[in-house]
Amino acid sequence: MRAAVVERPGELVIRTLSDPVPGPYEVLTRQLFGGVCAATDRHLVEGELPIPGISYPLILGHEAIGEVVAIGPKVRHLKAGDLVTRTGAPATDGCAAYWGGFAELGLARDVVAMREDGLPESEWQPHLINRVLPPGTDPAAATMMITWRETLSYLTRLGPVAGKRLLVIGSGGNGFSFLVLARALGADAVAMVGNPGWADLAARAGAAGFADYRDPSAIAALSRIGGPGGFDLLIDAVGHTGGIEGALPLMAPGAGIGLYGIEALGERMAALKTIAAQGFRVHGPGDYSEGEAHDQAVALLTAGALDARIWFDPARPFALDRIHDAVAAVAARQSLKAVVRISG
Repeated sequence: MRAAVVERPGELVIRTLSDPVPGPYEVLTRQLFGGVCAATDRHLVEGELPIPGISYPLILGHEAIGEVVAIGPKVRHLKAGDLVTRTGAPATDGCAAYWGGFAELGLARDVVAMREDGLPESEWQPHLINRVLPPGTDPAAATMMITWRETLSYLTRLGPVAGKRLLVIGSGGNGFSFLVLARALGADAVAMVGNPGWADLAARAGAAGFADYRDPSAIAALSRIGGPGGFDLLIDAVGHTGGIEGALPLMAPGAGIGLYGIEALGERMAALKTIAAQGFRVHGPGDYSEGEAHDQAVALLTAGALDARIWFDPARPFALDRIHDAVAAVAARQSLKAVVRISG
């Protein structure tokens, strides 16, 4: 199979690797499409992901959709033709997998069968992200399910959203996901702080106001949206130094403050303690479970509340051989994300 491999930071190539072989509870998938994000994927390519233990070379991709083409002998709840989320190739031929989505073949696990057969939770729990999509789902658009599920879980854990006023810091793919999901869940109003180049798109996506992150007076002016009581919820989707602190005067007493972004992770985690001491409810990075939000995200997608075209054009994917262009397009802010046709 061919796969997109980061040989070392700054060097992304297409290599031919060994085909994966499904185990007893695994299915083999033909990888259809994968999404490129400006955070995890780009940081892995550049060698800047602030997570310890990353090793190179690595197979890139964590937002892929695969079609089941073969099943292991103990698989009972997945079948040929199913579209499955978060599929990817395993580590092979000296390459690690983070998380192997940009390979022509991948694997997924039948978590239900593993649970039914009494396997330890540690063996099946990490694979709750392998979920089947409804028949007829556009697999290119469905690469957004990974972002939608993750941010949906984080948002709902932060607190009730319906009828609330939310402030989002960050106008990248994740920031827009929080904006769209909050509106879909019945938020009274959502304002965004970010790059002014995305202001018009934010308005089309339902933002009640937008402020340039470099303009303190524009940020302060968002108080008209928070109202006299202030915003009920804040999510920092980026995690840059000082982002939350600059918005705290706009927040209601005891508001929920979520640090989702990891750009300055160590420093920001320390800052959360100071923010909590001021009486705010704080939530740190990683406070989500992607799998738990699958059914709700599918329901929102089916109802038409989620539209991948805000992030990219599903009808114009990049070819796998042009994945460099896809990464460059996201880095150049030509679109919030990019989608790559992997095979087929």
